Amino acid sequence: MTRFKFVADHRHTFEVKRLCLTVGISRSSFYAWQAGAEARAARARTDQQLAERIRTVHAGDRAYGAPRVTAELNDGAPPEARVNDKRVARVRAENNIAGILLRQYRLVESASEPPAGRRDRATLRATPKGQSGGVGAWESRGDVRPVRAGSASIRRRLGHGS
Repeated sequence: MTRFKFVADHRHTFEVKRLCLTVGISRSSFYAWQAGAEARAARARTDQQLAERIRTVHAGDRAYGAPRVTAELNDGAPPEARVNDKRVARVRAENNIAGILLRQYRLVESASEPPAGRRDRATLRATPKGQSGGVGAWESRGDVRPVRAGSASIRRRLGHGS
């Protein structure tokens, strides 16, 4: 329960000023939250409608991610009915609509030391598991060896402390 909801539920028993002071919110914030209730409800309704549209696209191909689902939803849609990929990703996450992962990835690092200097994620290239190189192979070296994803050496090389 949010603090705003608590104040709204108990406002008939106690005065709003005292409730807001008790839970640590300003009265203007409470009244702004209360005024936006209708807009939040309308957004929740449109999100449910969007979730149904996403489920329809998802039923056709479960490997689609948010960008592809967005493209399918926007294909031939009028400008006022178009949706953003970030909104599609949020609605998918809220409704537990997840695509399948077609490739498994793993981290590997160079058997020899990388050149001096700090390495970051930009110096690593992604390769699907089972293909030569693997994820995280140093581009400057051809010889690689697998490492645990949480190993200290890879974290140090990526600049995440010891």
